[in-house]
Amino acid sequence: MSTILVVTTSVPSYEVSGRRTGLWLGELTHFVDVVEAAGHATVIASIDGGFVPIDPESLSHEVLAQGGTRARYDDPAFMDRVRNTVSLKDVDVADFDAIYLTGGHGVMFDFPTDERLAVLLREFDGAGKIVSAVCHGTAGLLGATRADGAPLIAGRRIAGFSWNEEVLAGLDAIVPFNLEERIAALGATYVQADEAWAPFAVTDGTVVTGQNPASAHPVAEGVVALLAAR
Repeated sequence: MSTILVVTTSVPSYEVSGRRTGLWLGELTHFVDVVEAAGHATVIASIDGGFVPIDPESLSHEVLAQGGTRARYDDPAFMDRVRNTVSLKDVDVADFDAIYLTGGHGVMFDFPTDERLAVLLREFDGAGKIVSAVCHGTAGLLGATRADGAPLIAGRRIAGFSWNEEVLAGLDAIVPFNLEERIAALGATYVQADEAWAPFAVTDGTVVTGQNPASAHPVAEGVVALLAAR
């Protein structure tokens, strides 16, 4: 059995508009469902520790019905884990075999600039451990470097929420940056599905990334496959 560090945002709203945001719950639950079914353990952490804000749009009846999210949301024990997360400052990379960065627009405001997250990602990558992210969670990779100082994602194929999807969601005017452009600017090859909202994940060495909320499941499958190969 391996142990996976699952990282969530601590930001509850967009800085410009004040609109509520946070974690996209399904990007947590779908991943956890797959890796725990494969026999692996997960530890849920957040930038600040404690309570994790959840994007209210991810709690709509329609969205909760997707991929078993409702069962997790209705599980008091699981939701207690979301309300009482470990702080990244208390995390030791030696205790984990992989890291997974969840999405939700909240991560765009704390993941890219969090120094502790950047250090952890460098240590995971340097130790040859699995680094994974989905949707906006890929923003957490933007501030991370390898041991030699090069961007962690440079030269790698990376997926993340596309600008087209941002426009279709009507959020392009209030997000702090274009994730797709930032990924390419750091020397990575941005890759995406042929159609918006389609599940899509890519594995490049020990890095697994997914495009959108529907991609948490294939990202988890990619992580499980890498763990099984060890």
